Amino acid sequence: MSSPFKAALEAFLEEHPDIEFIEMVWPDMNGVMRGKWLPISEIGKLAPGAQRLPASTYALDIFSQDTDADGIALKVGDPDGIAAPLLHTLRPMLWSHRPAAQCLMTLTDVDWESPNPYDPRAALAGVLSRYAAAGLKPVVAPELEFYLVDAEAAPSGHVQPPLGAGGRRLESGQAYLLDVQRHFEPLLSEIEAAAEMLDATTTGFMAEFGPGQFEANLNHVDDALIAADRAVALRRAVRGVARKHGMDACFMAKPYGDEVGSGQHFHVSVLDAEGNNIFSGEDDEVPNAVLAGAIGGVLARMPESTLGFAPHFNSYRRLRPGSFAPVHAVWGVDNRNVAVRVPTAAGRGARLEHRVAGSDANPYIALALILAAMLEGIERKLDPGPPTEGGDPQEGAARLPGGWREATRLFAESDFVNRSLGEEFTRVYSAMKRQEAEGFAMRVSDVEHIVTSRLI
Repeated sequence: MSSPFKAALEAFLEEHPDIEFIEMVWPDMNGVMRGKWLPISEIGKLAPGAQRLPASTYALDIFSQDTDADGIALKVGDPDGIAAPLLHTLRPMLWSHRPAAQCLMTLTDVDWESPNPYDPRAALAGVLSRYAAAGLKPVVAPELEFYLVDAEAAPSGHVQPPLGAGGRRLESGQAYLLDVQRHFEPLLSEIEAAAEMLDATTTGFMAEFGPGQFEANLNHVDDALIAADRAVALRRAVRGVARKHGMDACFMAKPYGDEVGSGQHFHVSVLDAEGNNIFSGEDDEVPNAVLAGAIGGVLARMPESTLGFAPHFNSYRRLRPGSFAPVHAVWGVDNRNVAVRVPTAAGRGARLEHRVAGSDANPYIALALILAAMLEGIERKLDPGPPTEGGDPQEGAARLPGGWREATRLFAESDFVNRSLGEEFTRVYSAMKRQEAEGFAMRVSDVEHIVTSRLI
């Protein structure tokens, strides 16, 4: 065990002597947290290289089945990867029944020479290396929407809203209603504390449009990897605390067909080597040439990148006209109907807000695609076209894929996606989505039973 690593563990144990075990966790391609428990008596096994774990766990599909693609899992003997901890994430979990901590891990190839080709965090790191080579540093702040739901499913088996004040089930919109927020204050306050303990400090929660829906905003940080780490940590805190309080949290993009969906928005600016925001112009409503190029880049690459923002069948239920979820690759100034919103184009706060991803998207993949497209747009000085005003896009605006299979095809065939995420990552991720779509197609829905029950 290296001396700096040993010193870091000793400092952690001295500060948190009651910890009984550590959850070693890593998000797979779908953003599902995989991992194992490590008793505190075995904490030395947290050291880099002390754990060997199947590298294919990154590529398990949403049903936890191996992805049927050559070169991974059973076809090659399911080889191990080497686990390495991200010590900045070794922090207590306030929702655990026993005193516990979590630590994000990455799995590298056994030769330590290269990252795991299926690791979404490594894909994002690859994009960031291109920014570093250009003397630039993205600043990112994620926003995450989610629904609190009853721990008990409805008779249909679907999720249902939680009970509100007076024991009545929430059934209608609640946008910015402080009474609803006040009712859930103990739970939301505990989520805030748990998230802060995981270094995912929020700027507060607000009641959103749907029954039991809330939004949490994370602070800006000049390291996109840390921003994604914090988004993952916030999800764990939300769900862990909700379950502790006898509820659950739902991160589906569209859990209720007649209610608004849940998005995962990313506010992004870029700093130069001197720490100046290169998006800052002289006019609050007119992007400078650099910001315009970044907008042009994400719009140009948006259709082929959509699978990274909308990775599941349900994701496309959210992307509907008139729902504050975009269906066209357009931008606007302080316009929440569009895919890319510019809150302000002047001063330190000059930035773009990318509004396509749902709360079900993997933040590492979404950010890798957004940032890669931004950099391409900046370098090529791409023109984003005129801003959209109101809700109607200008003529000729590119439409986002209308469904899962179309998005998967565009993603798999995209030279941009292959360059941004890596050819092997793109190949396996696309295979995973095709496999999930086939599995989904085999499942008979309750609607089909209703319809066929009425046939003679």
